[in-house]
Amino acid sequence: MSVSLPSAVDVQSLHEAVFDWYAVHSRPLPWRDPSCSPWGVLLSEVMAQQTPLARVEPAWHEWMSRWPTPADLARESPGEVVRAWGRLGYPRRALRLREAAVAIVERHGGAVPRDQGQLLALPGIGDYTAAAVAAFAFGDRSVVVDTNVRRVEARIVSGLAQAAPSLTRAEVDLARDLLPVVDQDAAVWNVAVMELGALVCTARAPRCEECPVRSRCAWNVAGRPAYDGPVRRGQRWHGTDRQVRGIIVQALREVPAALGRGDLAPGQDAQQVDRCLAGLIEDGLIEPLSDDRFALPGHAEVTR
Repeated sequence: MSVSLPSAVDVQSLHEAVFDWYAVHSRPLPWRDPSCSPWGVLLSEVMAQQTPLARVEPAWHEWMSRWPTPADLARESPGEVVRAWGRLGYPRRALRLREAAVAIVERHGGAVPRDQGQLLALPGIGDYTAAAVAAFAFGDRSVVVDTNVRRVEARIVSGLAQAAPSLTRAEVDLARDLLPVVDQDAAVWNVAVMELGALVCTARAPRCEECPVRSRCAWNVAGRPAYDGPVRRGQRWHGTDRQVRGIIVQALREVPAALGRGDLAPGQDAQQVDRCLAGLIEDGLIEPLSDDRFALPGHAEVTR
């Protein structure tokens, strides 16, 4: 699918309209405050992956209060970090954050690096997060492409109701072509397009009448044709290993140290529990204290 930038697109007027909208309608999220540290920005980006911001913000405040610098988190035990992750989902992110904090202390003197190559070398940091930290923590001109950005730009430029099921090279090139030349403007553009996608140009019920670029949007001008491309399959949750893994980790969060196997996921299929336990141990999210007692990593046995 080609999504190259048509010559008819007036990029400057597009920038101005989105900037003006963002200046009025952006949410006052704490990691967007100019006083927020690069560490706070990195933390927000990792927490917000596949997680609604309404759940992220209170957890972010808690973590920043407990571990305001990478060095603070690096000194914490892995088990306590997993416990503090709560119900944000994908708890491996908590361990990777701690590992990244350790690497930041060891390699960069405790300061989050600005260079995207150095960011990518940190545990758990991928292309998107590295680009986002460079843009939002340091104001650099980087290509930040998330689901919202892809959808907004697919509609405005390509006239498509939705982006492709997975990120394409053409979409990255389009996002780069749409970036303002000035670094700080590019950083604002990235977050403004994300916000437009989150608040107005939503996937299921876009509020086109509120869109600042509706008259320039190829999809809107074409009458909002239905999407007829490949379908993005939703992820089943109930009964999956992911659900059972979450039940096990949550059970261990709620006790001082250890639980017997029978208390981890009562009522769940025994073979599935065994499979999930093995995976959680391999991922470093729990540790066996004996054949049938388990704890979050780094916790000593406590008799119950």
